[in-house]
Amino acid sequence: MTIQQIERFVGTESNRFARIFLKERTVEGILISAPDFLELKKKNFWRVVTVNNMEEYGRSKDLNLSRIFNGQGFVKIAAK
Repeated sequence: MTIQQIERFVGTESNRFARIFLKERTVEGILISAPDFLELKKKNFWRVVTVNNMEEYGRSKDLNLSRIFNGQGFVKIAAK
């Protein structure tokens, strides 16, 4: 997907829960807005905290719990 398509989904909600369909699998989690958000967005990279790490991330806000995905690998994004 393109940067514009992903931005349209995210909109003004930076921590929106989503189901992201990748070419090889599906990931559920939240797209987060971290300090490097603008830099990553320019390159079509996106930080996602998966369902497995959401509780811990909610307590600590540790960016090491997130994974960076390339937007070109996104096939579809849907709200859950």
